[in-house]
Amino acid sequence: MRKRIKQEKRPRDVNQLARHLVTATTESGDRITPPTPSQISMLMAELGRKGGKIGGKRRLETMSAKARKETARKAAQARWAKKEE
Repeated sequence: MRKRIKQEKRPRDVNQLARHLVTATTESGDRITPPTPSQISMLMAELGRKGGKIGGKRRLETMSAKARKETARKAAQARWAKKEE
């Protein structure tokens, strides 16, 4: 026969039970440390890449041929302007 695992008895009174539950959840030994700035940066970079992968394709689907041509023309002018400097 297996041994029983003895647990702390919970109070029967509703108010005492509520206090017991609050202290049990707030006074746990496992403290969550806030993320470091580098961890936040890595997460935001991943999210940006994910949106970027979707965004370009969706933009091409929704743009008209005239709008795509205009955007390409502006991009080409910007590239040529950089080379002249």
